[in-house]
Amino acid sequence: MQAAGRDPHIERFLRYLASEKRASRHTCDHYGRDLDRLAVWMAEQALASWSAVDHHALRRYVGHLARAGLAGRTIARHLSSIRRFFTFLVREGVLKDNPGLDIRPPRTGRPLPGVLDADSVGHLLDRVPEDPLEVRDHAILELMYSSGLRLAELVALDQRHLDLDGAEVRVTGKGSKTRLLPVGRAALKALREWLSVRPELADAGEPAVFVSRRGGRIHPRTVQARLRRWGVRHGADQAIHPHLLRHSFASHVLESSSDLRAVQELLGHSDIATTQVYTHLDFQHLARVYDQAHPRAQSRNPAKGGKGS
Repeated sequence: MQAAGRDPHIERFLRYLASEKRASRHTCDHYGRDLDRLAVWMAEQALASWSAVDHHALRRYVGHLARAGLAGRTIARHLSSIRRFFTFLVREGVLKDNPGLDIRPPRTGRPLPGVLDADSVGHLLDRVPEDPLEVRDHAILELMYSSGLRLAELVALDQRHLDLDGAEVRVTGKGSKTRLLPVGRAALKALREWLSVRPELADAGEPAVFVSRRGGRIHPRTVQARLRRWGVRHGADQAIHPHLLRHSFASHVLESSSDLRAVQELLGHSDIATTQVYTHLDFQHLARVYDQAHPRAQSRNPAKGGKGS
């Protein structure tokens, strides 16, 4: 637990954790590493004492950790160590108050789902269904990958929203916004096969495109469970779920076309920055692609009179 040249206040704090709080050696080592890192940064910033570390200094330190590549959760752990240490210093009379109480770590973004490569998609979809439910499941898989539908959009589809002759589907997304999406040839074939057997399951007068074995509109959880089942049955190397298909769709279209604006429209994003969540590219690259691909890209700059997308 002891480190050469360690600050004496940190040493007293670690002894306090071990003796009075009965903290494990592992826990004490974590606190020690976090606080030693802060002490090194203080020396680099010419902050000669703990009383020199105020609210603004800690904010700068959080920025330093973020620039060093630490994740939000790791920074949150550092801040927890610092807050507890400063509480100890207040108790010891070294500080009058704790400057770390109101410091918050950067938000931790949601981890991106995996993406299926084209070969994996082909392996998954090039299967012959064996019964009406599998015909339905195959059509769901094909349509979600072909058009990038959200789960809620797929479940809400009615037959009137399909135009198989025109190879289009109309969906209602977030904010009750509708968009018209192209449907690929493989998905059209799978949909026609499903619609030919749909009467065997659907209740009379049921408008939904996809129905359950009981005849009514399919439930989102049923879709999730059936996709997982399909993946397991056909040897997928990761769990198959609706968002994986949507993410794979977006990634493959963007990789093939470099047309960010098209991907944004297909996914139904009102803000181009949101499209970043569905790609493996950093935002600077996305912005360059947008500037190259969209003839009115300059409208993103409010100073030039545009409102943005």
